[in-house]
Order: sequence, then C-alpha cells, then structure tokens
Amino acid sequence: MANKPSIPKGTRDFGPQEMARRNYILNTIRQVYELYGFQQIETPAMETLQTLMGKYGEEGDKLLFKILNSGDYLAKVGDDELHERNTLHLAARLCEKGLRYDLTVPFARYVVMHRDDLQLPFKRYQVQPVWRADRPQKGRYREFYQFDGDIVGSDALLNEVELMQIEDTVFRRLGVRVEIKINNRKILTGIAEVIGAADKIVDITVAIDKLDKIGIDAVNEELRHDGLTDEQIQKLQPIILLEGTNDEKLSTIAQVLSDSETGLKGVEETRYILDMLKAEGLDIKSQITLDLTLARGLNYYTGAIFEVKALDTPMGSISGGGRYDNLTGIFGMPGLSGVGISFGVDRIYDVLEALNLYPEDSLQTSRVLFINFGQQEAAYCLPIIAKVRQAGIKAELFPDAAKMKKQLSYANAKHIPFVVLAGSGEMEQHKVTLKNMQSGEQQMLTPDELVAMLNA
Repeated sequence: MANKPSIPKGTRDFGPQEMARRNYILNTIRQVYELYGFQQIETPAMETLQTLMGKYGEEGDKLLFKILNSGDYLAKVGDDELHERNTLHLAARLCEKGLRYDLTVPFARYVVMHRDDLQLPFKRYQVQPVWRADRPQKGRYREFYQFDGDIVGSDALLNEVELMQIEDTVFRRLGVRVEIKINNRKILTGIAEVIGAADKIVDITVAIDKLDKIGIDAVNEELRHDGLTDEQIQKLQPIILLEGTNDEKLSTIAQVLSDSETGLKGVEETRYILDMLKAEGLDIKSQITLDLTLARGLNYYTGAIFEVKALDTPMGSISGGGRYDNLTGIFGMPGLSGVGISFGVDRIYDVLEALNLYPEDSLQTSRVLFINFGQQEAAYCLPIIAKVRQAGIKAELFPDAAKMKKQLSYANAKHIPFVVLAGSGEMEQHKVTLKNMQSGEQQMLTPDELVAMLNA
C-alpha cells in the first residue's frame, strides 16, 4: 500500500473555509492600506543569498532556507571540502539562492533596482509567503504570510504616526483589542552607551527582545554570556524594567540618557509620535505603550520600532515594524530612509479564531443555489442564473439532478442562505420559488423580483 502523503512540518494546507477567513483578513488589511494611498507590489519567492545574508543578524542567517544550485551542485566541491563538514562553507559553495525570510529586504532590493521608475515618497504594500527554518510551534510556522506596508524616501515622523493609525484601524475593523508597543533603537543605543557597553548594542537588543519569552534571569545570563559585566547588567535592570505612564517613562529615561546625544534624539522622536497620536479627532482606540524592553532584534532598524499584541488571547506579536534609515545602502543606494510595518496574517487568523470574531458571511461562497430537477428545468434556470450573476450576486446551479435532500444538504454545508426551485408549475408562470434556508419561508417571484430580493 502506498505511503500516505504528508507536508513538511511548519506548513499547512488551507481549505475553502480557511481561505474564506484568510481572505476576510487580507481584504480588510488591503482596504486600509489603500485608504492611506499605498500601492501593491510583488517580489520573487527566491532571492540571491547575496541579497539575504547579513541582513537579519547571525540568528536570522541561521534561519534562512537555502536552495541547492541546479544540476550537479557537487561538481565544483572537492572531497576535502566535503570531509571537513564545514556547514557554512559548504552552503556558500552549494547554494546561490534562498527563500525570502521577510518582505522588507526584498523590498529594499526592489527599490534600488527600480529607483528611476518610483515616485518618492513611495508607499507600497505587499502580501506574500515568507520562510524561516525555525522550530515549529503554536503560532510559529516555517511558511507563513506577511502583509507589509512601507514608506520610503521620507524622514518625516508623520509616517510613523500614519502607520500607527493603520495598525489601529485594521485591528478595530477586525474587532481585536490590541496593545501597540513602541520604542526607539536610538534609545537602546543610548542605554548601551551610558552603561559603558556601546559595542554590545546588538547583543543587548537581541537579549532583551526575549524578555517576554524567557524572563529577566535568562536574559541576564545571556547578557553575561555575551560579555557584559555584572556591573553593566545591574545598571541595565531599572531601565528595562521601568514602569509608569508613557510621559513618566520618557521623562525618566531622558534624565538617564542626558549624556547620550543619540539616546536623547530617540526620546525626542518617541515623544513627537506619542504626542501626535493624542491629537483630538484621530480616534485612536488601541492602547499605546512605551516599552523600553522592545528591541525587535533585526539589525536594520535605526529609529522608532513597533509591536502589536492582542489583549484577549496569548499569541505573541501579531504585527510589528520600525524605521530603517539606510537599508537600501547595502544595495548601493545610501541615505534613503524608510519605515514600515508587517501584519502576521497567520497569527491574526489564530487570534480571530480563538476569539470567534469571524463574521458569519465570511464563510458564504454563493448566495443562492438553483436546484436541478432535470435537463429541461436546468435549461430554464440557466438564463435566470445569468441574470442573477449579472447583478453581482454569487449563484450556482447544482450540476446533477440528484435527490432534493442531497442538494439541500449541499447548500447547508456551503452556508448558502437561499435556494431557488423551478419545476413545471414555476415554468408555466415564468417564475421561480425562492426558499430561505434559515426560516424555511418560500415565495414565488419573477426573475426581476428574484434579483431585487437577493440584493435586498
């Protein structure tokens, strides 16, 4: 007997119900992006490793899925190299391409390649799958979708304010109560400076970014392992565990960073964004919190950083992003600033499912099913179905003249709210009978009345 087929760990199939719900999420986000003037692009699933490597830090590089070269990929690799079993060296020799790790680095590559065709500032959104060789667990997959929005070619902090509005609008429309956390990499750089560990900024951000997952003791041990002294770690404690209102935190951290020009710049930027979000009439419903432990361990962030968490179910980050002042510089175009956010579609899906927030009509495929009583009746129905579809109403005719019970079961299984019956009596009167599947109510209508009723 043949082995039962399977799919790789950390990947999933999506059936009609899942796709209907996913499309509800995607369409909601897409509509909000377009409301703010964003335009859609797509990039290839594969990028050259030259494009990908070194952009996500050492840990990110380890999670890249690499693609073996086509043909005889061992032809140029000597036996000595194989026996050495140097994984990184062999990967560089055997692989020229990799699956994209996120959408931001491919976007930076896109901007550089198409610079002459872009009107700056350029506001783009992009929804595509990304891949990470991570350990699969609940809410974390090896293949998952991101839905990014970025603005490049502008240094204005109003872009950050606008992205926060987008985050708030999307989750308000989805019905999810969220907390939007905000920090600034300049503040983190300033903290590293004042504790005397400026050269350890990457290690510090990577470690404290894990605070929610592994706790303060494990973070301190990781910092110690990275070379920070006990004195430096001790100085860090009251800073990363700072409490109070956003204004109180900013005032305190401004005093702590009084000798750091970079740190104070981060405080100034953060205060501007928070003050603008308080403006009367913006109608921001989300809880916005300054969180000095937020680091978002990707090396390319240089300014404001954001993260969004659902308040009513434990799921980790469901959206995040930040400012990157020179991401395109790695591709030969220095000085082009950008800021962006990314929605974790798969985690948002799980949140809406856990909180039962999908609208009933999100599962609806067709609005009406025409019952098939036979060849003559089907021929009578076809022009009426065409009329219904021309009015923009989703409709289908059951393909076989099966028993009524089977056809009605089909309608129920697909959450189709109405069925149309057309037998000899209806045909004689040039009408059809419309049945409401929920109430059982039936009424005989002309084709024009049917369209009007279904559109009501």
